[in-house]
Amino acid sequence: MNPSQPVKQPWYIIVLLILAGEAVFILPFVLARVFRPTFLAAFELDNVSLGICFSTYGIVALISYLFGGVLADRFKPAKLMAVALWLTAAGGVFMATFPDYFLMKILYGYWGFTTIFLFWAAMIKATRIWGGVSSQGKAFGFLDGGRGLVGAAFGTLGVFIFSLFIDANATETSPELREEAFGYVILVSSAIVALIGIFVFFFLKFRHEDEVVPLKETISAEDIKTVISMPVIWLLMIIILCAYVGYKTTDVFSLYAREVMLFSEVDSAKTGTFLLYMRPLVGVLVGFLADRAKASVYLIVGFLLSIAGAVIFASGLLGPDHALTFFFSIIIIAMGVYAARVLYFAVFNEGNIPLLLMGTAVGVVSFIGYTPDIFAGPMIGYFLDEYPGEPGQQYVFWILAGFSFIGLIASLLFYRITNRKTT
Repeated sequence: MNPSQPVKQPWYIIVLLILAGEAVFILPFVLARVFRPTFLAAFELDNVSLGICFSTYGIVALISYLFGGVLADRFKPAKLMAVALWLTAAGGVFMATFPDYFLMKILYGYWGFTTIFLFWAAMIKATRIWGGVSSQGKAFGFLDGGRGLVGAAFGTLGVFIFSLFIDANATETSPELREEAFGYVILVSSAIVALIGIFVFFFLKFRHEDEVVPLKETISAEDIKTVISMPVIWLLMIIILCAYVGYKTTDVFSLYAREVMLFSEVDSAKTGTFLLYMRPLVGVLVGFLADRAKASVYLIVGFLLSIAGAVIFASGLLGPDHALTFFFSIIIIAMGVYAARVLYFAVFNEGNIPLLLMGTAVGVVSFIGYTPDIFAGPMIGYFLDEYPGEPGQQYVFWILAGFSFIGLIASLLFYRITNRKTT
């Protein structure tokens, strides 16, 4: 059987990919996004220090993307992903001891290895296989939208556990009580991540797996050279980089709610969770639309929305008396950022990238595309700490507008190249 032909795979495969695809990032990123003010206080960090932790993750991830991509073309996804989940959960158990700043940097570097080298390219390749030839938009829409739903569920569960110990109306909380409450959030999250790893190991099996999951007998530098020679790969690097800066910017919304909108700690965490619930809605909608037209068209629309939403936040028009406008602006940015995030891997088919080299291609574009893991955290943290309150937030959103504009130009060029090839 030709692996490029449509093959209907079991529904539970995409469910497992969704669960695993978000669970592996809950501990490094989602908890910090939903509970950012609490996270900073509990670990005695400022925004720059947290950004440097993210950078440590990014430096390890940068190398892991390239070599992990090649690894995904050599081994089946289930084993790689399951081991990654278990190792990541073990890091969460250590995190619950509230290590100092130095050990937090080590922990984030460790997570850069477990979540990327073993996991990332394997998950993307498995999703492309599940989608077949005609359903790439649906596959990646389900993946990212479903991951958003899982992230929102983790966030909701975390807020619930946290609120069992913390008064929702309290503006100040004792350090001891905050640490105890957040420690339970971390441990429960770690246990769920490990459990999902068990399900992936035993049940992530494709129909006709030996035929639909192409594996290379050897790993060659020529594969990387072949991928790099494709012009669309370079445009995808830029598109992913710009879209990922947008995604990293969503980390600040709970802090914006706390510092600018003057929400309580619990309500600011709820704001971060609200954003997570936008992700599945946008992901599924955009995924279905992208299968009925060229995915790159909706990629362009995503960057346009990101620019519009960023300008609203950067303008300084929002404040404590504009809660409705605040949430409306979040929706605009969420639609743009999550649409771009859904589609930047869905367009691989549109770019005629061979499935046999899918893992290598993911590794190569991610090597540059995910460099915001290195620079975005410290950059955002610098402006938030150097210009406290609303001024720092405005700088951050002007940066988002700038990167979104660059992503828009790259998406237009990608559409032009692939449209010319199709014609």
